[in-house]
Amino acid sequence: MCIPKTKMTADAPHFQIIRDIRNTLGYLKQSGCTGFDCSRASLETLNQLGLPAGPGVAPDRETLADIRTDLGDCRRCGLCESRTHIVFGEGSPNAQVMFVGEGPGFDEDKCGQPFVGAAGQLLTKIIAAMGLDRETVYIGNIVKCRPPNNRNPEPEEIRHCLPFLKRQVAAIHPRVICALGSVAARALLATEAPISRLRGRFYEVMGIPVMPTFHPAFLLRNPEKKREVWEDVQQIMKMLG
Repeated sequence: MCIPKTKMTADAPHFQIIRDIRNTLGYLKQSGCTGFDCSRASLETLNQLGLPAGPGVAPDRETLADIRTDLGDCRRCGLCESRTHIVFGEGSPNAQVMFVGEGPGFDEDKCGQPFVGAAGQLLTKIIAAMGLDRETVYIGNIVKCRPPNNRNPEPEEIRHCLPFLKRQVAAIHPRVICALGSVAARALLATEAPISRLRGRFYEVMGIPVMPTFHPAFLLRNPEKKREVWEDVQQIMKMLG
């Protein structure tokens, strides 16, 4: 009996299993897990098993779509109980600048998009003042679900969500990250220092320069701080050339 050959594609079951294993190991590595072999060598071994990378995508380079699929209908922490929508992030997958806030607010939770309320309108103006627009940058948050009553996300919530943001950073690989506010800056830089002390100079995360500055919501309450934010974004503009 002649059995026809089947063309193996990225949708074939064994490729999906390999992709899931690779994504899980990547997630565990970003979470700081030491109980599994999450080394780069292991991830490269999985890539060598034949998982197609897709046009223009390196074998070990996830896409934002891959990460969103892996995130799924996330139930990893208690924030899922009160959210309306997961706010994954939006913008260009080839963005040179990535803006990171702390988490969705009321308006963002309702529509599933980041920075769409009053603070988002101010951020859009800041982006425009930099000679950019929202379609060419990428905007995300430390956590992807709204904390109740807009409280700061708790350490356990950040622990579950931050690895997904870092995978987004790796997929986009922007030239610079702008951390908006103390929660974003502290989470990315793994520090307890106040934003007033962190802002104004570059740090490095995952090989990418990070400029912390005040959150747009803070500027709405303290408009006198806008000058300092403008000084910070001017440094970003200078870095971009």
